[in-house]
Amino acid sequence: MSFLGRKRQNYQLLKLHLTIFEHSALVTLKPYCGFNVILLTAPHFMTTEKIQMIYLKDDGTFPNSELPVLFYKGALDVPFLFPASYVKKLFEDNGWSNAWDDGVFEYHHYHSNTHEVIGVYEGETVLQLGGEKGKKLKVEKGDVLIIPAGVAHKNLNEDDDIQCIGAYPGGMDYDMNYGKANERPGTDNNIKKVRVPESDPIFGVLGGLAEIWVK
Repeated sequence: MSFLGRKRQNYQLLKLHLTIFEHSALVTLKPYCGFNVILLTAPHFMTTEKIQMIYLKDDGTFPNSELPVLFYKGALDVPFLFPASYVKKLFEDNGWSNAWDDGVFEYHHYHSNTHEVIGVYEGETVLQLGGEKGKKLKVEKGDVLIIPAGVAHKNLNEDDDIQCIGAYPGGMDYDMNYGKANERPGTDNNIKKVRVPESDPIFGVLGGLAEIWVK
């Protein structure tokens, strides 16, 4: 067999081995400095019992939700190379897409037609959840936050203090609401129609919100 033939055979074997890990690890092939770099990383091991649940009631301005915000502390093993691509692909593989790559707004806002996941791949900040009197939560690189439809969230620091990937179940197009008087009861009606996703952005169909969020 020729040298090129052996390289081709080895590459096919490598692809086969990576396929075996497809459902338990994240494989990404990226060009870097003239080489194809294989990123083989996976979320940190986490059980459902370690997920922090944050309940936020309607405060009269923001509807919030009967479903808890889910906080996965340190769930992401963020790679040095292409961290945003890693988080985006992990979410996409678990059915959460229509992703954005940015910070978090410095004003209260919420989505009435979809849930949202935020995965932090750089920096740290403090978010406020639930409105002006809501819970303050420090988030940093590696953290994941799943925010139910209706729950207000705001960055208490600069919006670019963190860089994160946001995504939505089934690639939903999200609306934007700010706690204005004319938003309700329209947004309340929207929230009632939002279903619990079949797949968790971290655990997939094996746990997470599928076990915790029950409507």
